[in-house]
Amino acid sequence: MRIWVPSQAAADVLADLPEVECVVFDGTTPPPEGAEKVEVFIPPLSPSYDVPALFAKMTSLRLVQTVSAGVEPYLPHLPEGVTLCNARGVHDAGTAEWAVGAMLAMLRDFPRFADRQRKGIWDYHYTDALADSTVLIIGYGSIGQALERRLAPFEVNVIRVARTARQGPDGRVVHGQDELPGLLPLADVVVLLVPQTPDTRRMVDAGFLARMKDGAVLVNAARGSVVDTDALLDELSAGRLRAALDVTDPEPLPPDHPLWRAPGIMITPHVAGCTPASQRRVLSLIRSQMLRYLSGEPLRNVITGSY
Repeated sequence: MRIWVPSQAAADVLADLPEVECVVFDGTTPPPEGAEKVEVFIPPLSPSYDVPALFAKMTSLRLVQTVSAGVEPYLPHLPEGVTLCNARGVHDAGTAEWAVGAMLAMLRDFPRFADRQRKGIWDYHYTDALADSTVLIIGYGSIGQALERRLAPFEVNVIRVARTARQGPDGRVVHGQDELPGLLPLADVVVLLVPQTPDTRRMVDAGFLARMKDGAVLVNAARGSVVDTDALLDELSAGRLRAALDVTDPEPLPPDHPLWRAPGIMITPHVAGCTPASQRRVLSLIRSQMLRYLSGEPLRNVITGSY
């Protein structure tokens, strides 16, 4: 059985499996020859190739296992009869850590202090604090739950929002997205962790941002397309809101884009889940999934429906 894997490390964790041939395709070069023989495709983190054209060549394909939680590059083009699984859970720790760090950095004014340090300026001033604040988590899945666990020592009030209202772990209230208009004015920090779907595209528009309280911080660890960039730029330029973004629209952000120079913003280049812990957990998932696949056991993280 031929498997395309995204790295030599992934090939190494499968090396002892019988009758398995691993071919490394990391996305930095054109796809290898022999696509028609590939039964399992574990694609690179960020596809830089023509996904529909590649799938058309993969006539033996039976399983696509992504190394990210997002599956938007593959789901619309998935051939009939092919199973799609994502990497739900493996990036929870890294993304949750980034979100905590981002909100601390913005509330405690770290970007401004770093700028003043480079200029040799002793800029003493009071800052906001995470303690006693209200954090609104939009997209209360596994990453949202990991984030809440990490926020527990910071003495914050957490408001949870998912696509539909439900009762969360330990009986916690999880609000539905239809309740957002009434919840947004309560939050000091709004964290975006939703998947990229037609429903979430530009859900953070001018109306959404207008409902956020003055001085609030928007933290985006979801996808850039979830936020209307022009609307966010208007709020940042007015000095009314602040933002920490790990993802942007467009992405990568061009060097001359005004978002780079907007006041009250911190931008990182889509690195929230890029940690050694995430890499270890990706490799563990790849191995466990392949053992399940070879033995005919049910696979984890199977994508059904629109997501």
